[in-house]
Amino acid sequence: MLEISCENCGNHICYYQKDGPGILKRLYIDRIVGLATAKDELTCSKCKQVLGTKTLYKKENRPAYRLYVGSVVKRVIRS
Repeated sequence: MLEISCENCGNHICYYQKDGPGILKRLYIDRIVGLATAKDELTCSKCKQVLGTKTLYKKENRPAYRLYVGSVVKRVIRS
């Protein structure tokens, strides 16, 4: 399980269950834990910085947030 935070202000955004190795390019909506609402943009509730844009990942036909490079910080936590 990953804790996702805003890179700009350090505010907690959500928890995310990553599936597979590699860098974090997108957050699949069905694997996000603790995010209040799914809007068109993923924004920080504290500093209002836009962290990503909602998209449909066509390869798997899954809704996801495509993250902007350097917009979030991830930290591995125990599940």
